[in-house]
Amino acid sequence: MDWASQINIKTPAEIALMREAGRVNAAVLAAVRELLQPGVTTADLDAAAEAVLRSYGAVSPFKGYGHPPFPNSITVSINEELVHGIPNPKRKLRAGDIVSVDCGTLLNGFVADSAFTAGVGEISPLARKLLQVTEGALYAGIDKMRVGNRTGDVSAAIQQYVESHGFHVVREYTGHGVGRQMHEGPQVPNYGVAGRGFPLRPGMTIALEPMVQVGTPATRVLADQWTVISADRSLTAHFEHSVAVTEGEPLILTVL
Repeated sequence: MDWASQINIKTPAEIALMREAGRVNAAVLAAVRELLQPGVTTADLDAAAEAVLRSYGAVSPFKGYGHPPFPNSITVSINEELVHGIPNPKRKLRAGDIVSVDCGTLLNGFVADSAFTAGVGEISPLARKLLQVTEGALYAGIDKMRVGNRTGDVSAAIQQYVESHGFHVVREYTGHGVGRQMHEGPQVPNYGVAGRGFPLRPGMTIALEPMVQVGTPATRVLADQWTVISADRSLTAHFEHSVAVTEGEPLILTVL
Protein backbone atom coordinates (compact mmCIF):
# COMPACT_ATOMS: atom_id res chain seq x y z
CA MET A 1 0.00 0.00 0.00
CA ASP A 2 1.12 3.57 -0.74
CA TRP A 3 0.47 4.74 2.80
CA ALA A 4 0.84 8.46 2.03
CA SER A 5 -1.86 8.39 -0.66
CA GLN A 6 -4.20 6.53 1.69
CA ILE A 7 -4.21 9.14 4.49
CA ASN A 8 -7.78 10.41 4.72
CA ILE A 9 -8.43 13.44 6.92
CA LYS A 10 -11.82 13.20 8.62
CA THR A 11 -14.25 16.04 9.21
CA PRO A 12 -15.72 16.56 12.70
CA ALA A 13 -18.95 14.96 11.45
CA GLU A 14 -17.07 11.91 10.20
CA ILE A 15 -15.18 11.59 13.48
CA ALA A 16 -18.52 11.67 15.28
CA LEU A 17 -19.68 8.74 13.15
CA MET A 18 -16.45 6.89 13.94
CA ARG A 19 -17.06 7.58 17.62
CA GLU A 20 -20.45 5.85 17.35
CA ALA A 21 -18.84 2.84 15.68
CA GLY A 22 -16.21 2.91 18.41
CA ARG A 23 -18.82 2.75 21.16
CA VAL A 24 -20.33 -0.31 19.53
CA ASN A 25 -16.89 -1.88 19.22
CA ALA A 26 -16.28 -1.26 22.91
CA ALA A 27 -19.64 -2.83 23.78
CA VAL A 28 -18.73 -5.93 21.77
CA LEU A 29 -15.41 -6.33 23.56
CA ALA A 30 -17.02 -5.75 26.95
CA ALA A 31 -19.53 -8.54 26.26
CA VAL A 32 -16.76 -10.90 25.15
CA ARG A 33 -14.61 -10.08 28.18
CA GLU A 34 -17.48 -11.12 30.48
CA LEU A 35 -17.40 -14.60 28.96
CA LEU A 36 -13.72 -15.36 29.59
CA GLN A 37 -14.15 -18.41 31.79
CA PRO A 38 -12.73 -21.95 31.65
CA GLY A 39 -14.74 -24.18 29.31
CA VAL A 40 -16.04 -21.40 27.08
CA THR A 41 -15.09 -21.97 23.44
CA THR A 42 -13.57 -19.38 21.18
CA ALA A 43 -16.58 -19.89 18.90
CA ASP A 44 -18.82 -18.93 21.84
CA LEU A 45 -16.94 -15.63 22.03
CA ASP A 46 -17.45 -15.01 18.32
CA ALA A 47 -21.18 -15.78 18.58
CA ALA A 48 -21.54 -13.31 21.45
CA ALA A 49 -19.71 -10.64 19.45
CA GLU A 50 -21.94 -11.16 16.43
CA ALA A 51 -25.05 -10.87 18.58
CA VAL A 52 -23.95 -7.49 19.92
CA LEU A 53 -23.03 -6.24 16.45
CA ARG A 54 -26.44 -7.26 15.10
CA SER A 55 -28.22 -5.53 17.98
CA TYR A 56 -26.70 -2.22 16.82
CA GLY A 57 -27.22 -2.86 13.12
CA ALA A 58 -23.46 -3.17 12.62
CA VAL A 59 -21.27 -5.78 10.97
CA SER A 60 -17.66 -6.84 11.31
CA PRO A 61 -15.23 -5.82 8.57
CA PHE A 62 -13.13 -8.84 9.56
CA LYS A 63 -15.59 -11.40 8.21
CA GLY A 64 -14.69 -12.31 4.63
CA TYR A 65 -11.56 -10.15 4.67
CA GLY A 66 -8.35 -11.27 2.97
CA HIS A 67 -7.16 -14.43 1.21
CA PRO A 68 -8.27 -16.92 2.31
CA PRO A 69 -11.34 -15.02 3.57
CA PHE A 70 -11.37 -14.70 7.35
CA PRO A 71 -14.38 -16.72 8.51
CA ASN A 72 -15.41 -14.91 11.70
CA SER A 73 -16.32 -11.53 13.17
CA ILE A 74 -13.56 -11.38 15.77
CA THR A 75 -10.11 -12.88 16.16
CA VAL A 76 -9.30 -14.87 19.31
CA SER A 77 -5.65 -15.64 20.03
CA ILE A 78 -4.44 -17.57 23.07
CA ASN A 79 -1.08 -17.53 24.89
CA GLU A 80 1.65 -17.81 22.22
CA GLU A 81 -0.87 -16.80 19.52
CA LEU A 82 -0.35 -13.10 18.86
CA VAL A 83 -3.11 -12.10 16.44
CA HIS A 84 -5.60 -13.39 13.86
CA GLY A 85 -6.63 -16.53 15.73
CA ILE A 86 -9.69 -18.18 14.15
CA PRO A 87 -12.58 -18.97 16.55
CA ASN A 88 -13.21 -22.70 16.82
CA PRO A 89 -16.10 -24.58 18.51
CA LYS A 90 -13.60 -27.19 19.75
CA ARG A 91 -11.14 -24.72 21.29
CA LYS A 92 -11.95 -24.24 24.98
CA LEU A 93 -10.46 -21.64 27.29
CA ARG A 94 -8.47 -22.96 30.23
CA ALA A 95 -7.67 -21.41 33.59
CA GLY A 96 -4.40 -19.52 33.33
CA ASP A 97 -4.72 -18.71 29.62
CA ILE A 98 -4.27 -15.18 28.36
CA VAL A 99 -6.65 -14.38 25.52
CA SER A 100 -6.33 -11.61 22.93
CA VAL A 101 -9.57 -10.52 21.27
CA ASP A 102 -9.57 -8.14 18.30
CA CYS A 103 -12.81 -6.71 16.93
CA GLY A 104 -13.79 -4.36 14.14
CA THR A 105 -17.14 -2.63 13.71
CA LEU A 106 -18.54 -1.21 10.48
CA LEU A 107 -21.39 1.20 11.17
CA ASN A 108 -22.74 4.04 9.02
CA GLY A 109 -19.90 3.62 6.56
CA PHE A 110 -17.05 3.90 9.07
CA VAL A 111 -14.84 1.36 10.81
CA ALA A 112 -13.69 1.23 14.43
CA ASP A 113 -11.02 -1.26 15.49
CA SER A 114 -9.78 -2.22 18.96
CA ALA A 115 -8.42 -5.15 20.95
CA PHE A 116 -7.53 -6.31 24.44
CA THR A 117 -5.74 -9.17 26.14
CA ALA A 118 -7.03 -10.59 29.43
CA GLY A 119 -6.51 -13.57 31.67
CA VAL A 120 -8.79 -16.51 32.30
CA GLY A 121 -8.91 -16.81 36.07
CA GLU A 122 -5.57 -16.55 37.88
CA ILE A 123 -2.61 -15.98 35.55
CA SER A 124 1.14 -16.08 36.13
CA PRO A 125 3.10 -13.04 37.36
CA LEU A 126 4.88 -12.95 34.00
CA ALA A 127 1.57 -12.88 32.14
CA ARG A 128 0.26 -10.09 34.39
CA LYS A 129 3.37 -8.01 33.73
CA LEU A 130 3.09 -8.63 29.99
CA LEU A 131 -0.51 -7.39 29.95
CA GLN A 132 0.34 -4.31 32.03
CA VAL A 133 3.30 -3.39 29.84
CA THR A 134 1.43 -3.90 26.55
CA GLU A 135 -1.51 -1.78 27.66
CA GLY A 136 0.88 0.82 29.06
CA ALA A 137 2.66 0.96 25.71
CA LEU A 138 -0.66 1.66 23.98
CA TYR A 139 -1.28 4.68 26.19
CA ALA A 140 2.31 5.86 25.80
CA GLY A 141 1.70 5.88 22.05
CA ILE A 142 -1.68 7.58 22.34
CA ASP A 143 -0.11 10.37 24.41
CA LYS A 144 2.13 11.24 21.45
CA MET A 145 -0.80 11.55 19.00
CA ARG A 146 -0.72 15.34 19.00
CA VAL A 147 -0.38 18.02 16.36
CA GLY A 148 3.31 18.87 15.97
CA ASN A 149 4.43 15.27 16.41
CA ARG A 150 5.08 12.67 13.74
CA THR A 151 4.18 9.00 13.49
CA GLY A 152 7.77 8.19 14.46
CA ASP A 153 7.21 9.86 17.83
CA VAL A 154 4.30 7.50 18.45
CA SER A 155 6.27 4.45 17.31
CA ALA A 156 9.34 5.36 19.36
CA ALA A 157 7.25 5.87 22.51
CA ILE A 158 5.70 2.41 22.16
CA GLN A 159 9.04 0.73 21.51
CA GLN A 160 10.81 2.49 24.38
CA TYR A 161 8.06 1.63 26.84
CA VAL A 162 8.04 -2.06 25.89
CA GLU A 163 11.78 -2.55 25.72
CA SER A 164 12.39 -0.69 28.97
CA HIS A 165 10.41 -3.48 30.65
CA GLY A 166 12.39 -6.26 28.97
CA PHE A 167 9.87 -7.35 26.33
CA HIS A 168 9.91 -7.30 22.52
CA VAL A 169 7.80 -5.44 19.95
CA VAL A 170 6.77 -7.26 16.80
CA ARG A 171 8.01 -5.81 13.50
CA GLU A 172 5.82 -7.47 10.88
CA TYR A 173 2.43 -6.17 12.07
CA THR A 174 1.69 -2.50 12.68
CA GLY A 175 -0.81 0.14 13.57
CA HIS A 176 -2.60 1.84 10.68
CA GLY A 177 -5.02 4.52 9.67
CA VAL A 178 -8.69 3.59 9.92
CA GLY A 179 -11.89 5.17 8.65
CA ARG A 180 -14.04 4.25 5.68
CA GLN A 181 -11.64 1.34 5.22
CA MET A 182 -10.20 -0.94 7.90
CA HIS A 183 -6.68 -0.22 6.67
CA GLU A 184 -5.81 3.30 5.58
CA GLY A 185 -2.70 5.45 5.88
CA PRO A 186 -0.54 6.17 7.70
CA GLN A 187 1.26 3.02 8.77
CA VAL A 188 2.39 3.27 12.40
CA PRO A 189 4.87 0.54 13.40
CA ASN A 190 5.42 -0.32 17.05
CA TYR A 191 9.07 0.67 16.70
CA GLY A 192 10.73 3.69 15.17
CA VAL A 193 12.68 6.90 15.50
CA ALA A 194 11.22 10.05 17.05
CA GLY A 195 10.94 12.96 14.64
CA ARG A 196 10.49 10.80 11.56
CA GLY A 197 7.41 9.64 9.68
CA PHE A 198 4.22 11.42 8.70
CA PRO A 199 3.27 14.69 10.44
CA LEU A 200 0.17 14.29 12.62
CA ARG A 201 -2.71 16.52 11.54
CA PRO A 202 -6.17 17.15 13.02
CA GLY A 203 -8.64 14.70 11.53
CA MET A 204 -6.19 11.81 11.19
CA THR A 205 -7.64 8.62 12.69
CA ILE A 206 -5.26 5.80 13.55
CA ALA A 207 -5.63 2.35 15.09
CA LEU A 208 -2.64 1.99 17.41
CA GLU A 209 -1.95 -1.60 18.37
CA PRO A 210 1.16 -2.61 20.31
CA MET A 211 1.92 -6.31 19.82
CA VAL A 212 4.37 -7.55 22.44
CA GLN A 213 6.15 -10.85 23.02
CA VAL A 214 8.11 -12.19 25.97
CA GLY A 215 10.97 -14.00 24.29
CA THR A 216 11.52 -12.69 20.76
CA PRO A 217 10.24 -10.14 18.25
CA ALA A 218 10.02 -12.91 15.63
CA THR A 219 6.72 -14.45 14.53
CA ARG A 220 5.44 -17.12 12.19
CA VAL A 221 2.08 -17.93 10.62
CA LEU A 222 0.35 -21.28 11.18
CA ALA A 223 -0.96 -23.57 8.46
CA ASP A 224 -4.45 -21.99 8.63
CA GLN A 225 -2.78 -18.97 6.91
CA TRP A 226 -4.11 -16.59 9.55
CA THR A 227 -2.99 -17.36 13.11
CA VAL A 228 0.28 -15.58 14.00
CA ILE A 229 2.36 -17.00 16.86
CA SER A 230 5.61 -16.02 18.54
CA ALA A 231 8.48 -17.89 16.87
CA ASP A 232 9.64 -19.31 20.21
CA ARG A 233 6.06 -19.90 21.47
CA SER A 234 6.54 -17.46 24.33
CA LEU A 235 3.57 -15.48 25.65
CA THR A 236 2.17 -12.60 23.60
CA ALA A 237 -0.24 -9.70 24.16
CA HIS A 238 -2.09 -7.19 22.01
CA PHE A 239 -3.96 -4.00 22.92
CA GLU A 240 -5.51 -1.57 20.45
CA HIS A 241 -7.59 1.61 20.25
CA SER A 242 -8.73 3.73 17.33
CA VAL A 243 -7.69 7.30 18.07
CA ALA A 244 -8.34 10.68 16.41
CA VAL A 245 -5.81 13.49 16.28
CA THR A 246 -7.47 16.78 17.33
CA GLU A 247 -6.34 20.35 17.94
CA GLY A 248 -5.99 19.34 21.60
CA GLU A 249 -5.92 16.02 23.42
CA PRO A 250 -5.99 12.74 21.48
CA LEU A 251 -9.56 11.40 21.23
CA ILE A 252 -9.94 7.66 21.89
CA LEU A 253 -12.82 6.52 19.70
CA THR A 254 -13.19 2.92 20.89
CA VAL A 255 -14.45 3.40 24.44
CA LEU A 256 -18.00 3.30 25.78
